[in-house]
Amino acid sequence: MGSVKVLDTNAIIYLVNDRLSTSLPAEGFLVSVISQIELLGWRNLGEQEEQAIRKVLAEVTIVGLDETIVEKVIELRRSTTLRIPDAIVAATAIVSNAELITLDRAFANVPGIRIFPIDLK
Repeated sequence: MGSVKVLDTNAIIYLVNDRLSTSLPAEGFLVSVISQIELLGWRNLGEQEEQAIRKVLAEVTIVGLDETIVEKVIELRRSTTLRIPDAIVAATAIVSNAELITLDRAFANVPGIRIFPIDLK
């Protein structure tokens, strides 16, 4: 298995909508609980899209908020302009020593973050 990767919310949306042109590794994915909440809590979520999202989420490890991640979120909120959900995703990647799969440019200048590059079709 290659290195562990954290899927950002937007990467999962692009993945379920077949919009990624980048091949992703076959395994080793983490997803922050905040991404799970964002994805499944969307008011206009259709049944097919929900099923596709739940299928992806069933194949990854969902990472909850523990004290180490919470402390990293606090540090990131104090030192960056990240919103709380993005700070949680970034902290999850940093604490897990994982690359973050995202197209969100807000993560570009986060200290300690490693981005796995992806492209859209």
